[in-house]
Amino acid sequence: MIDAQALMNVKKAVESNIGEKVKLKANRGRRKSFIREGVIHEVYPSIFTVRVNIDDKSVQTLSFTYFDILTSNVEVVICKNNQRI
Repeated sequence: MIDAQALMNVKKAVESNIGEKVKLKANRGRRKSFIREGVIHEVYPSIFTVRVNIDDKSVQTLSFTYFDILTSNVEVVICKNNQRI
């Protein structure tokens, strides 16, 4: 069972890295996963957003919950020091 303190620790870790380049690995179920690099853009009470450059002209904003990190559905690694959130 996941407690509230662990959830707050993940939220603080994400908040402290706003604007940092990250590498994401998201598992979307049944052999569907993707790996992207982007920048942590915004932090909200229940979710955070990451901006990902698709190509030179388009940007995609992905959103994830802090619970996704706790349940290992999303792995977030800070690129500058290879620290996993």
